[in-house]
Amino acid sequence: MPTPGTKRVIIEFPENLLRRTEQAASELATSRSVVIRSAVEEFLSAMRRRELERILAEGYAANAAMDRHISEEFSSIDSEEV
Repeated sequence: MPTPGTKRVIIEFPENLLRRTEQAASELATSRSVVIRSAVEEFLSAMRRRELERILAEGYAANAAMDRHISEEFSSIDSEEV
C-alpha cells in the first residue's frame, strides 16, 4: 500500500532493465521503487538543466549584437594609455 502523498503506478520494463534495476537496488540495500524514483528525479533534473541552458543560450545569442556594439564603443577607452 502506498504511503500518504504517494501513488502506486504500474510500469513495464524490458526484462534486462528490470534485472539491472533489481541488482542495483540489492547493491544499494534499498528497494526497487527507490532506485526507480531516483532515476526519474535525475532524468527530470537533467531535462530542466537542458531547458535552462537552452534559454540562456537564446538570451546570449539575442544579446550578442548589443554586446559587440558596447564592446566596440569601449574599445577606444581600453586602448588609451593611463
